[in-house]
Amino acid sequence: MTFRWDAIQEYMPFFISGAYYTIEYTVICIILATLLGLFLGLGRLSKNPFIQGFVKMYVSFFRGTPLLVQILLFHFAVLPAFFGGKSPGAFISGIVAVTLNYAAYSSEVFRAGIQSIDRGQWEAARSLGMTQSQMMRYVVLPQAFRRMLPPLGNEAIALLKDTSLLAVIAGGELTYNARAMAGSTLLVWEPYITLAVFYYILTFLLARVVAFLERRFGTA
Repeated sequence: MTFRWDAIQEYMPFFISGAYYTIEYTVICIILATLLGLFLGLGRLSKNPFIQGFVKMYVSFFRGTPLLVQILLFHFAVLPAFFGGKSPGAFISGIVAVTLNYAAYSSEVFRAGIQSIDRGQWEAARSLGMTQSQMMRYVVLPQAFRRMLPPLGNEAIALLKDTSLLAVIAGGELTYNARAMAGSTLLVWEPYITLAVFYYILTFLLARVVAFLERRFGTA
């Protein structure tokens, strides 16, 4: 077998462009999914049965159906319904689908983290006259965050790898560009080995960032 290094060199700008999109998808989705997951996690703990029921249904749907199906559903059906029958584009569709999916998983991390705080902490804060909001901000969430950081880090790494699914809607990320190279050159080893190396480097770097944050906040 002859390995075509020249083909990799020729298509390297496409891989770099794909890596840029992959990083952009990952960063935006992590931020949005974390914020939405926090609100959903708080909603899951709400005493309002309507809010709690809605969050349960939301989490059940997004955890119970494949992310690939959700990407296709939002790109070809749900979002076009809000944009006059036209898709807003692969980038927006990808951000929306991946964010909504990972918010469902993050919400369970937030729920479990908040519930792990000893009841004595809640009662001590209440005895000091704190409101529910103040208890969350100053007592519960700071402690829960340290416990939630490792699972949230794992979710972030999984999200990065799952952005590869956006290739089905021409998301322009790494996997899409690798498939384009394979289709143009009829090569197999070169595009997919290069793809694997790029993903390994990105996940390695993200794992280092997560490890740094865990050390920084005293969870490792």
